[in-house]
Amino acid sequence: MTLYNLLEKIVTDDEVHAKWLNTLSYMENAGARKISACEHPSDVNLIQLKHAAEEHRHAYYLKKQILKINSNTCENYQREHLLASTATRQYLNNLDIKTCKYLQNEFSLTKEQLKYAAYLFVTYAIEVRADELYPVYQEILTKYSSKIMVKSIILEEEGHLEEMISQLDNFCEQWKIHVEHILKIENDLHQQWIDSISQEVLKTEHV
Repeated sequence: MTLYNLLEKIVTDDEVHAKWLNTLSYMENAGARKISACEHPSDVNLIQLKHAAEEHRHAYYLKKQILKINSNTCENYQREHLLASTATRQYLNNLDIKTCKYLQNEFSLTKEQLKYAAYLFVTYAIEVRADELYPVYQEILTKYSSKIMVKSIILEEEGHLEEMISQLDNFCEQWKIHVEHILKIENDLHQQWIDSISQEVLKTEHV
């Protein structure tokens, strides 16, 4: 199932759509928490603070959008309120772990340097993914005249990607070679996530 077809099925079922918004909210919140966890105890730059704040705001915004569909659902991030909850919870964690292993093998980094490098590469990969996913989602929302909108998130994610490129340029001249490995790792994990959601959505259709 293509991403477009999957999102179309999701948007046209209110209960599933609410869970999808909650799942995206969970992912944005998890991303914000990971950015904060990667901060140096004292050497924290403005862009890192901005990213963490904006990802938290995205999580809040998406959570609020659920109220436009159903005010009595998805109150928290417990398993029953997420799509493909296991794959959703593992996605960012696995990307972080696999990225750290790769960077440890390629660079001589202290613990704090590794945290920062992981922040750069993981965030870049996630922003590339967001730049693909959110516009498709918005296209379908517009097609079905949904009350839900993610245009503001799209604009901010585009800005994040530009900022990550600038930071990666300062980190390593050869970062584009290394990021290709990270993007491949992310692509595999993303496909597993989408496959898990697709299976769950198809099960819901047949019930």
